Amino acid sequence: MNILEEVFFLFFLFPLVYAENCKTSFCGGGDIPIRFPFQLGGKQSENCRYPPGFRLDCSSQGKTGLQLPHSGEFLVRDINYLSQQISLYDPDNCLPRRLQSLDLSGSPFVVPFYHNYTFLSCPAQLTKSRFTAIDCLSNSTTSVLATTSMTLVDSMTPSCQIISTLSVPVSWPVQFDEGFSNDLSNDLQLTWYAPYCIDCESRGGNCGFKSSNSQEIGCSYNSKSGRSDYNLQIFRILCLSIAIPALACAGGIGFCACFVDSRQRSFTRQRNTIPVAMTPQPIIVMMGLDESTIESFQKVVLGESKRLPGPNNSTCAICLSDYCSKEIIRCIPECKHCFHVDCIDEWLRMNTSCPLCRNSSAPSPAHTSSHNT
Repeated sequence: MNILEEVFFLFFLFPLVYAENCKTSFCGGGDIPIRFPFQLGGKQSENCRYPPGFRLDCSSQGKTGLQLPHSGEFLVRDINYLSQQISLYDPDNCLPRRLQSLDLSGSPFVVPFYHNYTFLSCPAQLTKSRFTAIDCLSNSTTSVLATTSMTLVDSMTPSCQIISTLSVPVSWPVQFDEGFSNDLSNDLQLTWYAPYCIDCESRGGNCGFKSSNSQEIGCSYNSKSGRSDYNLQIFRILCLSIAIPALACAGGIGFCACFVDSRQRSFTRQRNTIPVAMTPQPIIVMMGLDESTIESFQKVVLGESKRLPGPNNSTCAICLSDYCSKEIIRCIPECKHCFHVDCIDEWLRMNTSCPLCRNSSAPSPAHTSSHNT
């Protein structure tokens, strides 16, 4: 009887217990939707925000801003509610300066990756046309460089001075020394773990508080079709949970019957025929990667901007289909090429090279150590 009660709850009561959703807001004519767990100050009630730290504000230019308690204001480039990631950039276009003093304490956000960078101050005539300097930290006489390579630091210190060595947040793990780089000007990628709404978002629902006087998180749908889709998923899960054990049991009985019959026939043939030496068949070995290695490659859920890490375009090179928002892709860590997760997983089970650049997709020792760290 308890099972029937749970099924009744899942099908009929579960979609109805959530409070009404807060409406999505925008800053000016922007394309960044602002909804739970974020709240747009002055346009949405406090019940639309998961406290603390999820308040957003509109600048005088109509851009969306986020105030970090100990690091000041950043502007928002994109919010991916499905993967729970937010992309920030500096209003003064000098993110490397902000990264050197970034402090996320007191906020709900964390950085996915950190890497040690050494900042150097060098004479401009020494580095001009030879290395990529950080423009916003340099001037006409001095160039500021940043690198992850201590070999480069040692080679430059006779002419350059070390400013500092810091653990700097990066959007992608650094796997090998790339020389002096200006890549620190890329957007700052932050994520949040609470509230956890990924399951709700993946079903097409909207996260929110169950009621105005409750801090409990629920999932609601904007239309009957959304609830019907969710109920259909529950029905399929229940059918599979019953059908799979039944099929396994029937298959086991059939296998046992076939095995006994096969043994009897084999015994009869052995009595009437002379044994014949059997030629062993060659064993076909799949030369791709194992599942644990494939699963260790990063998955990315595309946001509404469909921005991809690494040197990629808007089309999967395997199935030749354009990427869509909320699709899951997987990126090969050695070359950063990305593909639909189903396409690249099937490919890597039979190949060890990237289908686009043909470089080895097997993780290098540097990648393995970085991943373990």
